[in-house]
Amino acid sequence: MQIANSMAFLGEESAFEVLAKAKALEAQGVDMIHMEIGEPDFDTPEFIKEAAIKALAEGNTHYTATKGIPEVREVFANYICETRKIPVSKTDIVITPGAKPIIFFSLLATINPGDEVIYPDPGFPTYKSVIEYLGAKAVPLPLREDNAFRFNHEDLWRLANEKTKMIVLNSPQNPTGGVLTEHDLVVISEVAREFDCWVLSDEVYSTIVYDGWRHRSIVGLPGMRERTIIVEGHSKRYAMTGWRLGYGVMPEGLASHVTRLANNAVSCTAAFTQLAGKAAYEGSQDCVADLCREFQERRDLIIAGLNSIDHVSCIKPDGAFYAFANIREFGWTSRDIEMYLLQEANVAALAGTGFGKYGEGYIRFSYACSQETIEKAIERMKTALANLPQLESFRQPYYAS
Repeated sequence: MQIANSMAFLGEESAFEVLAKAKALEAQGVDMIHMEIGEPDFDTPEFIKEAAIKALAEGNTHYTATKGIPEVREVFANYICETRKIPVSKTDIVITPGAKPIIFFSLLATINPGDEVIYPDPGFPTYKSVIEYLGAKAVPLPLREDNAFRFNHEDLWRLANEKTKMIVLNSPQNPTGGVLTEHDLVVISEVAREFDCWVLSDEVYSTIVYDGWRHRSIVGLPGMRERTIIVEGHSKRYAMTGWRLGYGVMPEGLASHVTRLANNAVSCTAAFTQLAGKAAYEGSQDCVADLCREFQERRDLIIAGLNSIDHVSCIKPDGAFYAFANIREFGWTSRDIEMYLLQEANVAALAGTGFGKYGEGYIRFSYACSQETIEKAIERMKTALANLPQLESFRQPYYAS
């Protein structure tokens, strides 16, 4: 059986690979702590579930327009108008089953083989995967710990050129929790205008920021409305990961092409899910504020805990719900530490290299779990890492070759 050569470039999220390993250990009776998956442990708020039940009862179980139900797109457009302070119409909105399709379809609609796309590294693995799948050159923009996991402006100017067709940004950021400053966004906008390229702005963590930070979107800067694609969704802020509801905000001319791709790939997004998403925006936002407050408490707890472990250090993230811990002093690769914690501490976390080559020397912990779970994980890791064996003696039982 022959498989297309392009499939060699399409990777998978390491989070789901580690989750499968952790689940396999659980099936053997292991008490596993899950810090690998970026999924809030909160339940979807009741008023959102009730809206979905009402939509089902009223017969909203059929196809919708590929682009999304008009009145739902209108609500999403109003939300973007209010939060990004830009004029947006429902014609600029495309609703998809989750936010990932917006990333995929936007790249498919704008990038040709041989083009270059600059993306953050460490960063969400889908970016690099899809860029290379399309036959384009994925150009990593290093995010550095000594700069709060933001990029150096000189690096961006050095990497950009006439072949650059898109710059991908993600703020607040997965996996580091870093947040770009207004000056960072200005620099990206200057580079984008200089080389006449698109900007894909992944803003799915936009409401999860701490310590007085306010989300800033590049779309409001001069000359950026017509070249920016915003990726947004409901999974993180409303704990709706399983509902699969995301959307893109983009110039109407591009929206028609993204809609055509969605039509061929997914037909449409479930009607009752869209109506639940509409209710989420129209209802009380207390649930979002409560979630953010709890995440900030968990952040403070896990950062203090990680920094209490010998040879581990972790700077405090300004957004999202990830801690990106530095484990270089152990002299092991991130992949080895990931496996060691899984097998010996029964803590599932992710090697930084799952997010790019500049993630080597780091481990990502999702603190989308209870404070009690975080405390237990810290104690387990403290014990396990204090008894770290010689690398080769550990590797032999757990690596096939």
